[in-house]
Amino acid sequence: MRLAFHTLDVFTSERFGGNALAVVLGADALDSTRMQSIAREFNLSETVFVLKPQNPAHSARVRIFTPRSEVPFAGHPTVGTAALLAELRSPGIGNSQDAIVALEENIGTVRVGVRFRAGEANYSEFDAPRLPEDLGPAPEIEELAGAIGLIPSEIGFENHKPTRFSAGLPFTFIPVRSLDVIGRARAVMSRWDAGFSKDGAVYLYCRDTLHNTSHFHARMFAPGHGIVEDPATGSAVAAFAAVVHRFDDPHKGEHRYAIEQGYEMGRPSLIQLAIAVDGGKLQAARIGGYSVRVADGEIAV
Repeated sequence: MRLAFHTLDVFTSERFGGNALAVVLGADALDSTRMQSIAREFNLSETVFVLKPQNPAHSARVRIFTPRSEVPFAGHPTVGTAALLAELRSPGIGNSQDAIVALEENIGTVRVGVRFRAGEANYSEFDAPRLPEDLGPAPEIEELAGAIGLIPSEIGFENHKPTRFSAGLPFTFIPVRSLDVIGRARAVMSRWDAGFSKDGAVYLYCRDTLHNTSHFHARMFAPGHGIVEDPATGSAVAAFAAVVHRFDDPHKGEHRYAIEQGYEMGRPSLIQLAIAVDGGKLQAARIGGYSVRVADGEIAV
């Protein structure tokens, strides 16, 4: 059996930047073991398998795999898959047009707005399927610093301190002092388990940025998931909404942030985060970004 697949670069408007994604179509006959094998073969941060929706009013059911495990939700697979399905549904789009794609993910149904504009990359955005949940205190700074190759005094800036949140996937968020510090960070495997769980995902961020239109610069490490470093992490940004809300205390209304990632890997990425605040509480988080198709083909399964 041969199945069609497409690859895309997500959270970028240019090919060979952003976070690469593989999307395998018509995957209903594949079991979990075969999906995991195919994801290992592609060896990208995530591979998406598209199946018939359980609700015929929806666009598709999707399953998302890292090279080592299935995950219930992820940002760049949501953005990239929605843009791809909208484009395949309306081939030859040449004018401005908007579409809604409803994806049944393991976390629940995620509705994605896709914007087509002539001469531009496709832009997609979605509301986080759940608001960030506080996972309790982060490990001691000494343990965190050792696991990412830094010294304790390089962790933290202004009132920002390490925290742990999840909007579907758990992350430890570590603020660091500068671009120089974040550029020197790395996953130190001999000390990783002391700072994080074996499958822990870590999101480093700083206020310094490479571009004056960005608000934060970030990096993400998840070696336990087979991802030494990720170029763009939408699921982390969904949870990062709670970090911004806690430490920057934005007033009532909607606030937008641009988060750059992937530069240390040579894969420049830009993720847009919009949060809504009312009554001093975080009410919603929306993730958005561009994506571009790179390759099409068939895989023997």
